[in-house]
Amino acid sequence: MDIQGASSVAYTLELKSAQMANNQQKQEGEAVLQLLEAAQPMPVASGSVGGNINTYA
Repeated sequence: MDIQGASSVAYTLELKSAQMANNQQKQEGEAVLQLLEAAQPMPVASGSVGGNINTYA
């Protein structure tokens, strides 16, 4: 049994796994940025509408 060859294969698989995880994180980050850019800003309340809150029940 060639232990050195087996550890080389394990290292290669670990490296590939890390690369795939990194690519997944980049894709998710880009998707989040696209969602944030597409979101509508909240409208600003004008006047006194919603300015008073009744705290008594």
